[in-house]
Amino acid sequence: MQDKSVQYMLLAGFFFAMMNVCVKYVSHLPTLEVVLFRSIFSLCVTYYLLRKNNIPPLGNNKGTLTLRGIAGCLGLIGSFYTLQHIPLASAVTINYLSPFFTAILGIFIVKQKVRAIQFLYFAISITGVILLKGFDFRISTLDLIIGLGAAFFAGVAYNMIARAKNDEHPLVIIFYFPLLTIPVAVVYCLYDWTTPIGIDWFYLLLIGIFTQLAQYYMTLSYQTANLAKVASLNYLGVIYALGFGYFIFDESFSTMSFVAIGIILLGVLLNLFDQKILTKIRSIRV
Repeated sequence: MQDKSVQYMLLAGFFFAMMNVCVKYVSHLPTLEVVLFRSIFSLCVTYYLLRKNNIPPLGNNKGTLTLRGIAGCLGLIGSFYTLQHIPLASAVTINYLSPFFTAILGIFIVKQKVRAIQFLYFAISITGVILLKGFDFRISTLDLIIGLGAAFFAGVAYNMIARAKNDEHPLVIIFYFPLLTIPVAVVYCLYDWTTPIGIDWFYLLLIGIFTQLAQYYMTLSYQTANLAKVASLNYLGVIYALGFGYFIFDESFSTMSFVAIGIILLGVLLNLFDQKILTKIRSIRV
């Protein structure tokens, strides 16, 4: 099951990276408008699959699923905002602090054990975020706050997924996300609307497709593995973002910005490596 969970998260990471590129391409559209289109696509596809497989769409744990939907909505809005307003790699790096929020919140929400050394890894990554903000003047304080908020709410959402893992089908968990996001986005769009033109529609469609695939594999991964372990694999998206940002959007970074991103990744890789060593030790003891 652990190997499968890693494969699922790697697939989710790739599809999320492709989604990020598409969101960047429609930066001229209001953030909540992009969120609306993405959510409508997800709602239609998920509902169709639920009905096709005779799965009750509202599930059993309505409270937990509602919290997952609310947290996911806030996380998505913050994530899309940062993708549209700051360099791709910086946005992804900040948003991908969610694995640490996932692990720390997991202590209280799903009683997930986190070793003391993991807090050191968290501190290393936070130091990297502070340095990144200091050396990349394209990131405002507001951008950073929104990005960190998005990561926090994503961590809440992932823990809600873990709480529902034994009772809910992955499609039910995904369904609550757009179900609660669409009303929020519709209210906002009534006051701030920009009609997509030309290729915008194609990118909006791709955002929906890539997100649906990413959400599905991410949900499978969190339902079948230790939160602290698979969450760290999210950070591979930073590598994708650096490449896409450089080759597609002509984004460049100073040496110190690369150092800051490297420090963030160091904290994550140490956490992932530590988890692998711990797993091996436990297997030997058994």
